[in-house]
Amino acid sequence: MSEHIKNREKEGFFLYHWRNITQPRICYTVRTVLVVGMVIGVIFWGGFNTAMEMTNTEKFCISCHEMKENVYAEYTNTIHYTNRSGVRATCPDCHVPKEWVHKVVRKVQASNELFHKAMGTIDTPEKFEAKRLELAQNVWRSMKATDSRECRNCHDFQSMDYMSQERRAVDQHDKGLSVGMTCIDCHKGIAHSLPGMYEVDPSAVVGVH
Repeated sequence: MSEHIKNREKEGFFLYHWRNITQPRICYTVRTVLVVGMVIGVIFWGGFNTAMEMTNTEKFCISCHEMKENVYAEYTNTIHYTNRSGVRATCPDCHVPKEWVHKVVRKVQASNELFHKAMGTIDTPEKFEAKRLELAQNVWRSMKATDSRECRNCHDFQSMDYMSQERRAVDQHDKGLSVGMTCIDCHKGIAHSLPGMYEVDPSAVVGVH
């Protein structure tokens, strides 16, 4: 006869179970810890994702005047903002990955921007213009490394109707496909003004604007 059965017979059914309730065994304690841990994990996960999505909106992006008064103002004059089809590409569409892992990595990288916000690195139009080439190169480099991943969320070579494109565009896209070019190789300045220091980075003047 097992030990817990002997104890139950010795103490009586109700007294035995009352003791287990008031003085839980280790298995009950472990179970409770696991349940509490799962609840805390769900709450943390939900809070983390909620906070991440709150920072993943155009409204949040332009809450800083550095963005609203510079690149956002430029963007509102482009086809990505207003067009005949009414499809708008917002800041997160172009600058934040949709895949969760890549999105988290981008958010971690963006923490560096908080430091520069606090330091006032580009808090005036003059400071922003002085940094424009460096900022643009950072974005171009990132897009190049990901094969223009965010561009391809909306644009895809396989979905293009080449019969509706101008001859020059068809030639350029055909060339791009054949040599492994990516969107940002040609489309710098498609949503924002190009840097003025073209002599520093000649590729800044290459593209369809």
